[in-house]
Amino acid sequence: MLRQITRATGGAPKVLQQLQKSSAAVTGTQKSNNYATEATVQVQRPFKLHRLDQGPETNVKLTKEDALKYYTQMQTIRRLETSAGNLYKEKIIRGFCHLYSGQEACAVGMKAAMRDVDNIISAYRVHGWTYLMGVPPLGVLAELTGRQSGCAKGKGGSMHMYSPNFYGGNGIVGAQVPLGAGVAFACKYKGNGGMCLALYGDGAANQGQVFEAYNMAYLWKLPVIFVCENNNYGMGTSAERASCNTDYYTRGDVLPGIWVDGMDVLAVRSATEFAIDYVNKNGPIVLETNTYRYSGHSMSDPGTSYRTREEIQEVRQKRDPITSFKELCIELGLLTADEIKAIDTKVRKEVDAATAQAKADAELPLSGLWTDVYSQCLEPKIRNCVEYNIKHVQQNKGVNH
Repeated sequence: MLRQITRATGGAPKVLQQLQKSSAAVTGTQKSNNYATEATVQVQRPFKLHRLDQGPETNVKLTKEDALKYYTQMQTIRRLETSAGNLYKEKIIRGFCHLYSGQEACAVGMKAAMRDVDNIISAYRVHGWTYLMGVPPLGVLAELTGRQSGCAKGKGGSMHMYSPNFYGGNGIVGAQVPLGAGVAFACKYKGNGGMCLALYGDGAANQGQVFEAYNMAYLWKLPVIFVCENNNYGMGTSAERASCNTDYYTRGDVLPGIWVDGMDVLAVRSATEFAIDYVNKNGPIVLETNTYRYSGHSMSDPGTSYRTREEIQEVRQKRDPITSFKELCIELGLLTADEIKAIDTKVRKEVDAATAQAKADAELPLSGLWTDVYSQCLEPKIRNCVEYNIKHVQQNKGVNH
């Protein structure tokens, strides 16, 4: 059996041409009760390679179980971000808030390839990653609102979320990249077979510390995947105006690189699987996921002064990662319209309930300022710039929200 799935594209601005929907040849579908249980999809939008003789597998397998999982995860991230945006507009979330809407396939695809020994560190657009790394919606939304049910007890907020194997969102542009190299060094030092995904955006790609991390990782053959999530726009300007070379996968110099369609969850999964195998055998690699964000850089940025509303709407209609994956799964017979509807309803109810609970939750008392300063406190008291009389209290040890 062979079916061809295509989408018309028409003329489009450069950024849209980069993001046009690929066709996928679908073969080898196994069926049970008139519905598919597994399919092989040939991703037609080719990977671009730098200093590599061969790249990721283009024939990717998708099971019904994985289809349910990936769709649920992407839809949950989208709902979380919608809720976060609303809470910010209500002034319940204060400070900064950077949304991931439109980029869901990047995180879900990478997470699908990760193993238990693997790690991830990123910038501040990480609400979705926090959820994928084990924190339930309440832990994310309560952290955003500064409440004690948050994954960091409300102390971290939007930019500083953590969970096991997740070294958090980082507020300093590009600072997470050398930290990610350090996490990879720890994996090599321990000999546990793990690696680290170090994520940064196209806006951070010109930071000097990024290239220093490339260099050190290459010299020490560290198991690190440097991932540039290229959403085509930095803080207020396009990649073309900010970078002399927008082929970010080639910017590691002697480091090999891969370009992947960041709106295709299966392509991202395949590229990440290849990269994990590569870095554990050879050392660092650069992975560019070409994607798109629907919101501005942050909630304080309307995102329409440097791009048109029509461009955003066209990407939503033709390249949305969730809609595209849903249509593919229905076409393959892996998911039914009723199953999709049931997932949508369940996710909406879960996120709505978490939102209400986060809004009603209490903030930490003042004494929470000096709890959990260290994961392992070797001294009974915390050093203070004035005196040395604050007892260290561990409230959150072993707790995984």
